[in-house]
Amino acid sequence: MQIDLKTVKKTFAKSIEKYPQNAVVQKIMAHNLVEKIIALAPKPTSILEVGAGAGILSEQLAKHIYFEKFYANDLTEKSEKFVKKYIPTSKFFAGDFRRINFGAKFDLIASNAVFQWFDNPEKILNKCYTMLNSNGILAFTTFNRENFYELKNLTGLTLDYNNMEEWISLLEKQNFKVLYKNSFEHVLNFVNPLEILTHLKNTGVNSLAEKPLSVTEVKKLCDNYRQTYPELTLTYKPIVFIAQKL
Repeated sequence: MQIDLKTVKKTFAKSIEKYPQNAVVQKIMAHNLVEKIIALAPKPTSILEVGAGAGILSEQLAKHIYFEKFYANDLTEKSEKFVKKYIPTSKFFAGDFRRINFGAKFDLIASNAVFQWFDNPEKILNKCYTMLNSNGILAFTTFNRENFYELKNLTGLTLDYNNMEEWISLLEKQNFKVLYKNSFEHVLNFVNPLEILTHLKNTGVNSLAEKPLSVTEVKKLCDNYRQTYPELTLTYKPIVFIAQKL
């Protein structure tokens, strides 16, 4: 589907205060990513975080990795206060990552649950490659094609997720060596369908829709959700990558 970054920015800006309390899976992803960075990456002195959001990955990086220089980027300016909370010396750039000149190169570029929002991942990987120092590390998480399959089946709304094999092909095409790859499933259960929609709203995922659902549409979706998925599940399908610039 075509992604409107203005809508994405607006939606995430609205949800950013509630994001840390609701982004249960994204926190697991960030923890797994940093764990693998520690194991596989040389000690990075310079780091760029793409799509810092509410600082979930920033916090993990600050806790577990020593660095001298930390740059962060996010679509919304509201992200800066979250990053500064954990890394007061960080340099923040608001706006579309694809169009920003950071004026620096990095030992590590890290990103958590963001790359699925870019409509041309090949260009993103190319930019990351050019911004990395020799033997630099790109570490990121995103989601597999069956992410939120319940929502996709009921509404038809979904991002154009790449599967793991497609990401590997794109990374190798950009002359990255894949050091680590992993996919896993995490299922959330809810008390009622409205809780699911609230969860999606509080994690910014409702930006998939072109316009807010009407009361009638919400009721219909809730009824269909309960009928089709009576256990009221929402299934996340994260994937994790650590890749090195050759």
